[in-house]
Amino acid sequence: MMKRTFELLLAVVLLCGGGTANGQESERFKATKIKAEQGIAVAQFRLGLMYFLGDGVPKDDVEAVKWYRKAAEQGEAKAQYMLGEMYHHGQGVPQDNAEAAKWLRKAAEQGHADAQNNLGVMYYEGQGVPQDYKEALKWWRKAAEQGVARAQYNLGQMYFFGYGVPKDKVEAYAWFLLGKANGENLERPNEKEEVSKLISNFKKNSTAEQRKKGQARAAELRRLIEQKSAE
Repeated sequence: MMKRTFELLLAVVLLCGGGTANGQESERFKATKIKAEQGIAVAQFRLGLMYFLGDGVPKDDVEAVKWYRKAAEQGEAKAQYMLGEMYHHGQGVPQDNAEAAKWLRKAAEQGHADAQNNLGVMYYEGQGVPQDYKEALKWWRKAAEQGVARAQYNLGQMYFFGYGVPKDKVEAYAWFLLGKANGENLERPNEKEEVSKLISNFKKNSTAEQRKKGQARAAELRRLIEQKSAE
């Protein structure tokens, strides 16, 4: 199964703390709401996150969607990503994969790495868009080159099984190695284990020369990713 991401950890980092005592609105929430009502896109996004997490205000997915949408319509990539995920999961809005893909694309085109990964999943599975392995590869590559472990894992599987691209187990091995190295970004316990199994399978069914090439390719890809991130 190809892997999606959902930006809960980013939400926690951005909001730095949280919770609301006895259902009361926090002073931080009130200050954020004033800025959001003034039309400031970043504040609208943060307010949406606060409603989504129940941080400083009772949790309310419908209100979260309302403020995400206001920010997303102003071009705020993080809000576009979160709005797309709300549509995909049917949180605060009726589930609608076509709308999910629409908003994920807007964020992905601005370089939002998790949106790129999840748009790739939608193309791979044909959710809200026609199934298209080449489009899935395109978006996973963009996300993988930004260091997203799930995208590196997904890209590796495409090369391993030859989906939308000629089968290339050396290239697959390289991306699996990168995904494993970024394993701290994999939230679910079984994900790192899945990558490890694919790596083990490659090792059992490959020559020493193929393994050497895969390791060299992984090192080359890592350098390219680091160069991009430094630009």
